[in-house]
Amino acid sequence: MGEAKLVSEEATLPKRRNTRFASACAVLASMTSILLGYDIGVMSGAAIFIQKDLHISDIQVEVLLGIINIYSLVGSFAAGRTSDWIGRRYTIVVAAGIFFLGALLMGFATNYIFLMFGRFVAGIGIGYALMIAPVYTAEVSPASARGFLTSFPEVFINSGILLGYVSNFAFSHLSLHIGWRLMLGVGAVPSVFLALGVLAMPESPRWLVLQGRLADAAYVLDRISDTPEEARLRLEEMKSAAGIPSDTPTANNIPISRTNRGGSGVWRDLYLHPTPAVRRVLISAIGIHFFQQASGIDSVVLYSPHVFEKAGISGDNALLGMTVAVGFTKTIFILVATFLLDRIGRRPLLLTSVGGMIFSLMGLGIGLTAADHHEGKLMWAVGVCFSSILAYVAFFSIGLGPVTWVYSSEIFPTRLRAQGAAAGVVVNRVTSGIITMTFISLYKAISIGGSFFLYAGVAAAAWVFFYGYLRETRGMTLEEMGKLFGFSKEEMEEEDEIVKTKEMTTKNGTGEAAAAAL
Repeated sequence: MGEAKLVSEEATLPKRRNTRFASACAVLASMTSILLGYDIGVMSGAAIFIQKDLHISDIQVEVLLGIINIYSLVGSFAAGRTSDWIGRRYTIVVAAGIFFLGALLMGFATNYIFLMFGRFVAGIGIGYALMIAPVYTAEVSPASARGFLTSFPEVFINSGILLGYVSNFAFSHLSLHIGWRLMLGVGAVPSVFLALGVLAMPESPRWLVLQGRLADAAYVLDRISDTPEEARLRLEEMKSAAGIPSDTPTANNIPISRTNRGGSGVWRDLYLHPTPAVRRVLISAIGIHFFQQASGIDSVVLYSPHVFEKAGISGDNALLGMTVAVGFTKTIFILVATFLLDRIGRRPLLLTSVGGMIFSLMGLGIGLTAADHHEGKLMWAVGVCFSSILAYVAFFSIGLGPVTWVYSSEIFPTRLRAQGAAAGVVVNRVTSGIITMTFISLYKAISIGGSFFLYAGVAAAAWVFFYGYLRETRGMTLEEMGKLFGFSKEEMEEEDEIVKTKEMTTKNGTGEAAAAAL
């Protein structure tokens, strides 16, 4: 018994070691997400001082805050192709470099037009970052810890938001002309550390296999898998998915034709002629990204000083101090979520999260409506608004926030993953841009309380969609997702000819499948 116990303990050592290395890779890649988080957090407070210094209207403030989401589309569209071309690792360097330049331009902005140009450049970097971080993390993570590790981008978004809030509070005491410029310019600092950290990261093994670099992929998998056996199985699955014969020696690198590399024919297979399974995956990814933003999270986080002011709180220091509490709450609960994703699963967390968001938004709507119809400060309404916002960001961070990035990065087949994930990011950013660029106009049209009742209705629709359409993916390998999303037997055979996944076998219809692959 003692000898058996010793053997069992020794067998677990590689798992702990390799999981730590995969975790380190996930942390470094996910640091790209801190760029978006910092921009969201810092702009919520900096906008107060920018409006005073540059004498801009509420409409211009809306556009300034929300336009970066539209600008990020350029980066998101380019990131899928770029990562298939130069690899996931160096795409992260591109993201960091572009955001670094954008942050400097915003920090040195002398007028509204100059500031908008800086946000255009920073937005491209954010688009790159949002797409590549979850894709890289999903591809280096073992199945046993993929939910935990792939939630890291959302952890760093929340950490960035908190840092942005703290930056607001720290620099708010400086002169009006200098304070907001330092708030924005300091955002260049994380980019430098990120670019240096990439030097310690391996390339994605799936991308290496798609390039025919089998020896390099095998080396990386040995370092990031739970066990040597898992590393071997993962490599075989990746070779099959790339159309590489299973008997190809892994000690060699082999030439891969352009048609087998990532990016070729992806647009056709995703949008023009998707199979029912691919269509379901695409709708799932787009749907979860849409509802993440349409339920109002950026309105709460980006406009929290405005919301607290409408609730009856006055004074820049008080408003910024309360936003720090919001950022701290988001960060704490996203950390809790990282430990639950692989234990509880995606669907239970998602449904619980959105259910809590619905009631929190209703409470916020009630509190703001009461405050809006009462002259002076209504203390119970202030308490309800503050507690409802904290509850809302807590429920969001424990489910819908991290699950969106985890789920959308893991459900696509290897060949479609980079550009499929990019499509989700595009929907995410467009929706966020619309929400943030219309919030002030919306609450002026239907009242501040009515805005959050509207978001509660959207969240209720999201709960119905998630309950009826999304499948549980906890613990599955990335190569097992096809069966989960409803491939028929015939579709499995066709998919076997197209992506040659290990689990699917070809028995009939080889000619039709080969023709479809062309």
